[in-house]
Formats: sequence, structure tokens, C-alpha cells
Amino acid sequence: MITPLDIEKKEFSKGVRGYKEREVEEFLNEILTDFETLYSENSQLKEEIQRVKEEMEKYQNIEETLKNTLVVAQNTADEVKRNANKEAQLILDKAENDAKLIVEKAKRDQEKIEQQHEEAKKQMNIFKVRCKTLLESQLSTILDADFNQEDEID
Repeated sequence: MITPLDIEKKEFSKGVRGYKEREVEEFLNEILTDFETLYSENSQLKEEIQRVKEEMEKYQNIEETLKNTLVVAQNTADEVKRNANKEAQLILDKAENDAKLIVEKAKRDQEKIEQQHEEAKKQMNIFKVRCKTLLESQLSTILDADFNQEDEID
């Protein structure tokens, strides 16, 4: 690429019928000024493009990191949700099992209490019969003794 310095140092050979030296120099000076401006702008733009590319790469890296972070966060959230659901199901299963055991024990206790009640009723009936028998026996003895005393008094 031609630099502004190349334009400034360029010398042309002189011919018999050449261009007017002053016009050529003025034109070259004008080209030199414009080219220097364009060359400087071009260099600045290349630097700006490089800076923007580096910044864009930085933001692309950040974007990629954020995407990966979001994926990891989503996966973690899904895993936590699955674990919570499993734990909730285990708690429900245990509660149902405990409830079944409590109901079964209550039924066994009820049956035992009913058996004890029936046994107590039987024992009460036996006691009543024995008391009645004893009382009747005692009454009979008393009545017999009363008759015997009456016989002796007479």
C-alpha cells in the first residue's frame, strides 16, 4: 500500500514535453493532504474495528457464559423440583403406611377391649350367680334356723 510519505518522496523524471512542474506538485500536494487524511482515518477505523471486535468477543464470551449459567440453573432447578417431588412422595407414602399401622393397632386394641369387656360381663354374671346362690343359701339357712328356733320355743 502506498503511504503518504511515498507520495511526498515521489520524483518524476523530466521529459522534453512534460507536464508543468508546478501544477503536478500542487496536485500531488492536494493528493498528499487528502491521502494523509484518508490514511489516518483508515488507521483509526482499523483500530476502532479491532477494539469493537475485541469488545464483541468479550460480550460473546459473557453471553455464552450466561447461557451456560442459565442452562445449569435450569437443570439445577429441575433436579431440585424432582428431588422435592420424590421427597414429598416418600413423606406421603410413610404417612399412609403409618396411618395404616395406627388403624390396624386401633382395631386390635378395640378387639382386645371388646374381648375384655365380654370377659368382664361373663365374670360379672358368674359373680351374680354365685352371690345369688350364696344369698339364697344363707337365706335358706336363716329361714331354717328361724323355724328350728320356733320349734324349740314352742
